[in-house]
Amino acid sequence: MTLLVVGSSHLSAPLDLLEAMAAADPEALAGEALASPHVAETLVVSTCNRVEIYAEVDRFHAAVDDVTAALAKTSGVPAADLTPLIYVHYDERAAQHMFEVTCGLNSMVVGEQQILGQVRAALAASQDGGTAGRELNEVTQAALRVGKRIRSETGLDRAGASVVTVAYADAFEQLAARGGPQPSDATMVVVGSGALSGLAVAHAARSGVADLTIAGRTESKAQRLAELYDARGTQLQELPELLAAADVVVCCTGAVGTILDRDQVAAAMQRRPDRPLVIVDLALPHDTDPRIAAVPGVVRIDLAALADRPEAHADHADTVAAHEMVTQELRDYFVARAARAVEPVLVSLRGRATAVVDSEVNRLKERMPRLSDSEWALIEQSLRRTVNTLMHTPTVRIKELAADPDGQRYADALNSLFDLSVDLVQTVVTPRDVADPSASAATQRGDGADDADHRKGGTP
Repeated sequence: MTLLVVGSSHLSAPLDLLEAMAAADPEALAGEALASPHVAETLVVSTCNRVEIYAEVDRFHAAVDDVTAALAKTSGVPAADLTPLIYVHYDERAAQHMFEVTCGLNSMVVGEQQILGQVRAALAASQDGGTAGRELNEVTQAALRVGKRIRSETGLDRAGASVVTVAYADAFEQLAARGGPQPSDATMVVVGSGALSGLAVAHAARSGVADLTIAGRTESKAQRLAELYDARGTQLQELPELLAAADVVVCCTGAVGTILDRDQVAAAMQRRPDRPLVIVDLALPHDTDPRIAAVPGVVRIDLAALADRPEAHADHADTVAAHEMVTQELRDYFVARAARAVEPVLVSLRGRATAVVDSEVNRLKERMPRLSDSEWALIEQSLRRTVNTLMHTPTVRIKELAADPDGQRYADALNSLFDLSVDLVQTVVTPRDVADPSASAATQRGDGADDADHRKGGTP
């Protein structure tokens, strides 16, 4: 078995097709892919601009065909339309891809923070659904570890905050150019209550925005966020009134479909014909209809434009450091995986050595029955120490050799030389289902996804 990933993202597919794929139920997709006779485990990462199926498979081409067919069936997108827009990675490259995705290195805004929680939530869902076993659990846990490490040891995750900073500066520059107020006299509305919304609210509060309101799909979440920054929290139903009074509106929800359409904005502008309005759309897919930019007095700023700004990108040194960490952690993961692959042989070898010592001790006891228990304990201890000493070097060496391309040959030779019962051991040390006991309900829900929707939140 080996790791396979079949996926599509903002880098490979147009937004409308990606939205159709993202609309597919991740649980149904995981189950459909698992139905293939060539697939043993599945895990689905589905966000607003990324749909990926990770699988443990026994045959490459057949598994790719089956997983692609599963994606086509659950999304309703014909396989012929999908094929040119998907990417396929296998074995080490698949693991590297998972590491890079989890770290935010493949995000539209490099280093964004939400993807780590989304991958964690995907793992929890696959464990709960019984589609992920030992191998997918281990590679995903490794990806989450390197993601956390990069977040703590580099400044890569500051890129998400940088986008908010650049968006804020652009908004008030556009407002000032049209005779609008500065932050100390401005009214600002943030639509959404997730992680990116929190960044926008925090930046606005630090900048001294005079009147700040958070409008969320869940009013209680909006109010909780508002309480942290002396703002007002409300529900989306108030948006028409808020539009009529606002100078700047920042949208970053997890909704599927638009929050603001052209008619809503046009109606609001008729109530304030002499005041400009800047709308910042930080969501993917867009929260706002691009046509609102044509409404007189309205300026629309979206994430795609901001992502092209150098100041919105992660520092080059942080990006280089993150890639180096991924390379290092990937190497360590495969060394550890190779060592695990020969563990059944080593377990069997240690069992054989223990049996030999036990047999020899029993034989000696029959021949020398007058020895005391303490003397027998000393003899047994000496025998076991001798055997362990003899086994230490070959045990360490076989783990080292396992990382070589031909490493399995050494394990097979050891198995043959000592006539080991590896098959029996294998069933004991490689269970199919492995859950993460440390994953709490909170972490399984993801980091900062807006409201209840983990498939869209910020910039994964």
